[in-house]
Amino acid sequence: MHTMTADLLIRHVRTLVTPVGPAPRRGADQRHVRSINDAAVASRDGRIVFVGSDGECERAVSAIPDAVVIDASRHTIVPGFVDPHTHVVFAGDRREELRRRLAGASYAEIAAEGGGIVRTVRATREASEDDLAEQTRARLGEMLRAGTTTAEAKSGYGLATDAELKMLRIIRRLSGEQPIDLVPTFLGAHEIPIEYRDRRRDYVDLLLHEMIPAVAGARLASWCDVFCETGVYTPQESREILEAGAKAGLRPRIHADELARSGGSRVAAEVGARSADHLLFAELDDAEQMARAGVVATLLPIAAFYLKMGRFAPARMLIDTGVPVALATDLNPGGGFSPSMPFAMTLACFSMGMTFEECLTAATLNAAYAIDRHEEAGSLEAGKLMDAALVRGEAVDLLRVGAPVIDAVVKKGRVVYTRDRDGLGLRA
Repeated sequence: MHTMTADLLIRHVRTLVTPVGPAPRRGADQRHVRSINDAAVASRDGRIVFVGSDGECERAVSAIPDAVVIDASRHTIVPGFVDPHTHVVFAGDRREELRRRLAGASYAEIAAEGGGIVRTVRATREASEDDLAEQTRARLGEMLRAGTTTAEAKSGYGLATDAELKMLRIIRRLSGEQPIDLVPTFLGAHEIPIEYRDRRRDYVDLLLHEMIPAVAGARLASWCDVFCETGVYTPQESREILEAGAKAGLRPRIHADELARSGGSRVAAEVGARSADHLLFAELDDAEQMARAGVVATLLPIAAFYLKMGRFAPARMLIDTGVPVALATDLNPGGGFSPSMPFAMTLACFSMGMTFEECLTAATLNAAYAIDRHEEAGSLEAGKLMDAALVRGEAVDLLRVGAPVIDAVVKKGRVVYTRDRDGLGLRA
């Protein structure tokens, strides 16, 4: 007896794999995923109405006229990936710095010579809004083809009020003009701009009294972030900026303990940040504070890999301490050279001691929680957005770096990317 109607039906799915239940998943629960063979998923008006066995779907769901029906008998379906830490909006090119780093130069040496973040700031300030939007759109297309359907996007390459607002306007514009849902974060505290290096307190005051009110007044961001790091923002400055952001309605998150044990994870716990990101140098007592405060650890193994840090975040310790772990790409011009959440998962599996199931949860449901989108995204459950990736073969084939295993991406019930339409048995 048909009780539901659908405008998208994905039938005979080889295997459906998804985390389920309340977010975030922590400790042993992070590796619990639901797996259904010969499954089906159906959606109507962009939201999932059915998840279960194909036989059950046959009885419970009827397709409306002109419904899209996909035969996924050769595919595994997983939730669309959620990338909760990106610097996708930028201009300019720092690949020469990559060559220098491969020849032995350190991140700090390059930054001291006027490279690094400040080089991207110059290019981003100079770029027109349309040009910056087009460059960003191309990167979002790469992310989509790698299975990402929701992403956080930061400002932070403007470091001046007008330039930061320009970046945030682009994020808002692109969220409506391409398939990936974008969640905007204000990161005016990404670096101390060159013109304020000898009067840094003036820049902190600019953040507190001009930038944060302007961003909040224009409703251009949901979150406020700070790069709490040795030589960038101190724990005290970070706390001050995040508290000012929170008062203005911008919720806190933080770059923490990436290049040294900077105290950022402790600030995250103290201000109630939703997420502390990077955490290469976090230690057990930092993790215990984060666990007590409910802070998500958003880990960025792609950045650690490309920056040649020689270490990765202590994911196993964080999970065992009860901290929910999310994964993100850290897509950026200096050290986040891959737009691929499956690559982040691969590094997490093989360099951070995480299981495949923990990584899948970290790249979907926990990542969605890290940006407060877990009610809408991050798992294949009735009522949520129909965001999914179809993987040719088994879910673990996502770890085959460089192999084109994502054959299709669905966003809000629409097929927004197909690698090979004929190979999908796609019909409307």
